[in-house]
Amino acid sequence: MPEHDDHPEYLAPYIEALEASGPGFDATLWASPEGQIRRFDVLIDLGDIGAHRILDVGCGPGDLAHRLVELNVPFTEYIGFDALEGMVVKAAGENLPRCRYEVVDVLAHPERMAEVKPDIVVVSGTLNAMKEDRARELMVAAFDASAIGLVFNFLSNRPHPDRNTCVSPASRFDTVAWLDWAMEQTPMVRFTQSYYQGHDASIALFKDGG
Repeated sequence: MPEHDDHPEYLAPYIEALEASGPGFDATLWASPEGQIRRFDVLIDLGDIGAHRILDVGCGPGDLAHRLVELNVPFTEYIGFDALEGMVVKAAGENLPRCRYEVVDVLAHPERMAEVKPDIVVVSGTLNAMKEDRARELMVAAFDASAIGLVFNFLSNRPHPDRNTCVSPASRFDTVAWLDWAMEQTPMVRFTQSYYQGHDASIALFKDGG
């Protein structure tokens, strides 16, 4: 994947939040901790995450790792990538069992995903500030890097009218087009946007034998 001229725009909202609030929940740009946890739970269930090596792309301060430990998910190893060093330092300082972290900008270095040999790649919230074509490129690389599959979320363009609000600096993606893309990769696809009235959507896709 080539580096793109608009690459700094992807990181800009997170850099600004990190500088304003320091590493932690506020710098993830989630609306609430409760909403973040609910989305994690959807991904864990949809991706059938269990005794796997998990790669979390855009891990922030390691909140997904905390949730996996809290739920006693028997993962073999958790690897968190984040482009912002402050987030990685914060996450690593928690010293959670079977968890490690790296400063990696996956848009610039998508090959690093395959190098850590993940069973399942998880991407939660990371696509929100990307342009849709860049997000698609990243998900192609993430699925290719996985041994079993990929599970990710994004803001849906088919929400309930009550949820169809401005999400800037994020943007809504074409949900039907993403489902079509997923089914072009594999027939083994799971999808839901029944949580939060379709405000966002989650897709899991699995490889043969996964």
